[in-house]
Amino acid sequence: MPKLHKSAQISAQELSAEDLALINNYTLNELTADQVYTFRLTLCDNEIDRAQERFTVDALKTLSDLFLGRTIIADHNWSSAQQTARIYRTEVVQEEGVTTKAGEPYTKLVANAYMVRTESNGDLIQEIQAGIKKEVSVGCAVARVTCSVCGCDYRSCGHWAGKAYDGTRCHKILGNPTDAYEVSFVAVPAQRKAGVTKAYEDEDADDTGTDKNTPDNTDETAEKAIQTDIDLLDVFIFHEKQKG
Repeated sequence: MPKLHKSAQISAQELSAEDLALINNYTLNELTADQVYTFRLTLCDNEIDRAQERFTVDALKTLSDLFLGRTIIADHNWSSAQQTARIYRTEVVQEEGVTTKAGEPYTKLVANAYMVRTESNGDLIQEIQAGIKKEVSVGCAVARVTCSVCGCDYRSCGHWAGKAYDGTRCHKILGNPTDAYEVSFVAVPAQRKAGVTKAYEDEDADDTGTDKNTPDNTDETAEKAIQTDIDLLDVFIFHEKQKG
């Protein structure tokens, strides 16, 4: 099952009575407006990113439901101590007059998140307000990666993302999201608008890193399978480089 980490952007927002009511759906005790801080995030979109990948609009709509209630942490550290905020509202927004490189109307997944105002997270709130903390990465899983050239499973077709075929550059189309794990504050985004780093797991892949559904065992196919695994596991390499 392909797993991805997508980066996003944060902006400030005003708290409304409707927002507060939605927030209190996730709390044990009812919170008041002065107890919470809220912000708005662009999680991901349907634009082709630097890794030559894009979500379908239907995938964004599915992720909109999957990300409701998900927690926000730091550096993808799945620790309760790192939980800082929670998503309480999501929506898919289409920007009028903006077209993607694939010729589609630009569409993005936007979320609203809240955190409780405490002494321990006061510095984090100030950093968000000051624009220091404004990039996050979202973790999710997708079941389909389609080649934009032939429409087949990218991991078993003969085309390469980023290479031009008859004047059209190949890219990977991400579809059928199956889960949304978390949202994490990160230091460096990788996509122009909603940056991307990712990792894939494939139940059909054997221990050598090649796809069992690969049509033949030619050197070119094997090379592509290995390169695909490297590309789709770059989230781990990316984070290690940032630590080094």
